[in-house]
Amino acid sequence: GFICISDMASLFHSHYVCGSVAAFTNIMLTFPLQKLLFRQQLHGVLATEAVRQLQRDGLRNLYRGLLPPLVQKSTTVAIMFGLYEDFSRVLLDRADGSGVPELVTRSFAAALAGTAEAFLAPFERVQTLLQDHRHHGRFNNTVHTFRTLLTEHGVRDNVLFFGLRGPIKEQLPEASSRAGHMVNDFVCGGLLGAALGIMFYPLNVVKSRAQSQVGGAFQPCREVLLTVWRERGGSVAMLFRGAHLNYHRSLLSWGIINATYELLLKFMKEGD
Repeated sequence: GFICISDMASLFHSHYVCGSVAAFTNIMLTFPLQKLLFRQQLHGVLATEAVRQLQRDGLRNLYRGLLPPLVQKSTTVAIMFGLYEDFSRVLLDRADGSGVPELVTRSFAAALAGTAEAFLAPFERVQTLLQDHRHHGRFNNTVHTFRTLLTEHGVRDNVLFFGLRGPIKEQLPEASSRAGHMVNDFVCGGLLGAALGIMFYPLNVVKSRAQSQVGGAFQPCREVLLTVWRERGGSVAMLFRGAHLNYHRSLLSWGIINATYELLLKFMKEGD
């Protein structure tokens, strides 16, 4: 009995470990591309100009700033995959025989995981906002601050990613080898990531702008978006500048994350 419980605990922990390693692998491989995209989103410049900026910075500075996203992504993706699996297991057990479709149950699990991740990730940001006297009128307390940040950042991409991951993979040709499964996982994660990347691109532009501002008054997502919109002459094309690069970056990133996660999970299960 004790061995069985220990095996189950190790399996559940493995989802967190695999998520973290998958995110680490992705950041190491795609950081230069992410840096290029960030420059485009921040300055609204063409890809060629963003490349020239990075060339002027030199090869020595190409991976400068790697540590924060490495730590942040390794943590949040671990939480995202781990909590999703934990919530799915509990909810599927509870929903067994109730007639509730598995897709609905798993989407709810994804929403819970996304909400929990949003609560766990930005503690430092909440602390900063509450300690800054300029925000005393805007945020009442810790719970109110979290609720505001949740409203502005949301959990939609989590729900869509986990909700559609299974159905999309089922539509792909059936794999008969480990390499085939890896290709399917890459395609499935990549297509979903790319589609979500385009769908939420304006929000990523806003996030890049907000993250680049040091100090100053806290601006809600809507205000930052309006500022960027005005600066870019009210042009949708200018607002979406860099979206094609973001599409390829998301395709690559989420393909790597999903394929690495599933591959590591299989290895760990075989090891058990």
